[in-house]
Amino acid sequence: MAEDLMLLQEKVTLLRSEGKYKETIEACHNLLEWGMAANDHKSVLVAHLNKIASYYCIGDIEEAFNNISTYNELCSIYGDEIDKLNLYNILFLLYEFNKDFNKAKATLEVSIDLAKKLNKYIIISNGYSNYSHIYYAEENYEAALEMAQEGLDTAKLLEPASPILELRVKLNIAKAHIGLENFEASKLLIDEMINDPILDSFLREKSNCYDLQGNWYSKQALYREAFDSYTKAKDLVESYNDIYLLKTIQAERCKLCDLMNDVQLGYLVQKEYISILNQISNRELELVALRLNIKHSITDIEKKANTDYLTGLYNRKYIEHIVNQWLEQASITNDNIVCIAFDIDNFKSINDTYGHLFGDEVIQQVSKSFSEKFGEHDLIGRYGGDEFIIISKNISLQDGKIKAEQIEESFKSIEIMKNGLSISITASIGVSDNSGGTVLTFTDLFQKADVELYKAKLLGKNQISCRS
Repeated sequence: MAEDLMLLQEKVTLLRSEGKYKETIEACHNLLEWGMAANDHKSVLVAHLNKIASYYCIGDIEEAFNNISTYNELCSIYGDEIDKLNLYNILFLLYEFNKDFNKAKATLEVSIDLAKKLNKYIIISNGYSNYSHIYYAEENYEAALEMAQEGLDTAKLLEPASPILELRVKLNIAKAHIGLENFEASKLLIDEMINDPILDSFLREKSNCYDLQGNWYSKQALYREAFDSYTKAKDLVESYNDIYLLKTIQAERCKLCDLMNDVQLGYLVQKEYISILNQISNRELELVALRLNIKHSITDIEKKANTDYLTGLYNRKYIEHIVNQWLEQASITNDNIVCIAFDIDNFKSINDTYGHLFGDEVIQQVSKSFSEKFGEHDLIGRYGGDEFIIISKNISLQDGKIKAEQIEESFKSIEIMKNGLSISITASIGVSDNSGGTVLTFTDLFQKADVELYKAKLLGKNQISCRS
């Protein structure tokens, strides 16, 4: 089991790295179920984290936040410091996406402090870079520069050194300098980065450098030079197809065409820009379709997990989970909760005489006959074998007995044929309640009803026994 869980953890991580978010989320549900069954907390945490990250990647921020609370609660009980660090990192992305910069900065502070404790220099450096990015968005360029410099100092602590990590931080330093109109300092950094041979292996960072250079030229009113730099950035970005960055670059090129009063060039760039907008629109539609597809898929998965395969009624696991919540609330509100337990009389004899396939058919017909008679506020399920259960909130024990009589009546209407013969089906039924809010668990509530069911059997079957 432990080996299977490890393989499933690896599968989840691989699927997400490949951008297969629907498959990742579905695999996470399997990992959650297996991990909970095995009491493997690490598997449960991995499943929740990858679900959150996948929902973020497809733009379903609401669902990502919904899963964050569960992950946070589990982290506080079972997680180690790395799990908590993962929590803060994903929280930052969500807050940044929503432009909730105050919460994003608060999350970064906690993340950086914890990463320092663990000597995770890459995470510390990235944290400062993210901090710098937020300050830049707030036009607080001095703070942006200070944070970026902290990030560079941290990056230099890495052994062995990571030149690309240092270069990524320098991008933020140069950007902050431009915001402060320190054009000489920013130009020195930009020229240094563009001429660094490491960029031949990192096209994204190379495009970022030319994008920044275009910004620098534009601030100096050197519009033709800026346009040329943005064009180099555009060509690089097209090679790895980041259409959102491409949109930003093309918007800048359009502005520069206006500033240069180059109508013909502006027309061509505008056509490219419109093409990118169409691509983004199509991608957004694809993401909407993907989100809907995932919701339907998860609904199906959850339904299968909560229902009995043979009858389509709720299974014991789901009923136990829901009823425990009801009973906890009832202990405060004094609401009455009734449990009706019943099974098919002489079902073993039916199986032995006619076979298990016929027995399954009997169970299906029985479940259909009585489940159609009850409302949406009744929790109806198959407890196991030929035993069924109905839980009802806010009704008296006497009302519960009336429901039991309806079940008894429904059995009389069942007509099951075998080999040209009609086989009559009866049930023994036990009814009990939560005794004025004193019964606190499903197990205890069901046991009381099951005792009454046993009494009905002893009294000759095909009858109801009821007691609070």
